[in-house]
Amino acid sequence: MFPRGYVFSHKDGEAEHLFQHILPHSVSQQRRIEAHLNVTNFIVPTMNVPCLIPTYQWTQPDVSFSPNGVKGSNRKRRRDNHSQNDLKRQRFGSPGPHNQPARNANFTSQLATGPVSSREVCNSYSSVPTCSSAASKTGGCVPSLREGSHQSAFHPSSVNDKLSKQILDLFHACEQQKDDLEKKEHCRAALQRDIQTIFPCAQVFLVGSSLNGFGSRSSDADLCLVIEEGTVNHRTDAVSVLSLVRKLFYKLSYIERPQLIRAKVPILKFRDRVSGVEFDLNFNNTVGIRNTFLLRTYAYVEKRVRPIILVIKKWASHHRINNASRGTLSSYSLVLMVLHYLQTLPQPVIPCLQMDYPECFNPMMDIHLVPSGPSNIPAFVSKNQSSLGDLLLGFLKYYATVFKWEKHVISVHEAKTLPKTNCREWRDKFICVEEPFDRTNTARAVHEKAKFEAIKAEFTESYQVLQLRKDLNFVLPLKNARPKR
Repeated sequence: MFPRGYVFSHKDGEAEHLFQHILPHSVSQQRRIEAHLNVTNFIVPTMNVPCLIPTYQWTQPDVSFSPNGVKGSNRKRRRDNHSQNDLKRQRFGSPGPHNQPARNANFTSQLATGPVSSREVCNSYSSVPTCSSAASKTGGCVPSLREGSHQSAFHPSSVNDKLSKQILDLFHACEQQKDDLEKKEHCRAALQRDIQTIFPCAQVFLVGSSLNGFGSRSSDADLCLVIEEGTVNHRTDAVSVLSLVRKLFYKLSYIERPQLIRAKVPILKFRDRVSGVEFDLNFNNTVGIRNTFLLRTYAYVEKRVRPIILVIKKWASHHRINNASRGTLSSYSLVLMVLHYLQTLPQPVIPCLQMDYPECFNPMMDIHLVPSGPSNIPAFVSKNQSSLGDLLLGFLKYYATVFKWEKHVISVHEAKTLPKTNCREWRDKFICVEEPFDRTNTARAVHEKAKFEAIKAEFTESYQVLQLRKDLNFVLPLKNARPKR
């Protein structure tokens, strides 16, 4: 006899629709019933349901991969003659959702042996597997997740003045440490195991600044819950799924204060009781997974990128222009603005990765292959040897005096400014920053003229002061910017 269906409240949506949409057609009727039972009754011990998706591993694929599809070659694709042929190469040359054998070649598939008790996880995170011992060192510039963020020493010309040394010192004081990342990864792995007791196909990805190389020691963590890749109605499916996950979180001793935020992109906020880290969990916002690994590659393709971006984020926060919820710039938009500036200098500091390595960042690539996509991209050797201080001054000058806010769209995808057209995405927007994958405006939160003018004023004033003083303290007091011990 079939179990009685869970009665959804008017806020949760309808269970029958939810499960028909979320569980793949390949799942047997018996597994659907078991998963449904796990969702509808958290009091009864959950069933031993095998995982249908390989778990997210801290590993690089043990295979030879080249951006051009040629084993052992690190040469970039030529940037001339980009046309319809390039698009065809991207579509047919890169692994996609239907090329399932490729997924198995890059990720270790594991079956869940049963739910993990909350107390077990809370008392001993070390029992949760995080890294595969089979992970191998790749030939690219991006370190594997288990290697941390260590970089070689900077060229003397990059830190040959007081301002540059201040930037580098602040970066070293604030950058996220390996143990910070490991705490977040341990919680992610534990959550994935627990969520799989109600959604057997679930996979949880760590995204955002915690993983893209631009995080600080105080950074919160962002997570993306993927059950079945595809289009999601954020007003119904996402809220319904996250509501069920929230009910589960109330039963987990290592999670506290779960709160569902019903925004345009709904998120479930909570705190890990063990590490003290605050988390934001979204559902199926897979573009965030793609841009995390694009930004991670930019972070390590040239060693000056990470210090400059971290200090600029600190500067923006100090001047209160780094809060999308209050009508100013998100950290993501700020990062894209810095990358755009570094790409468009007469002698670029960084390349255009999506044009030079289209196969590595193919928007149609199966989501489980995205973490390993850019693993063999080599470091970029720039002819531009400007110091960190000069690059910071140049960034402020560019947006204070050169960039035409009313006419241009910032594009990292194409490494240039695009004309601001009358289409809905750009019309009547004060700041236009193109998202590299879905091409939407990441700066749409800046919708008030007063906030826009305040942002421009901070760029202008900081540029003028820093140009005169050449001391970071005059635009970002270092005493307040350093993490409190």
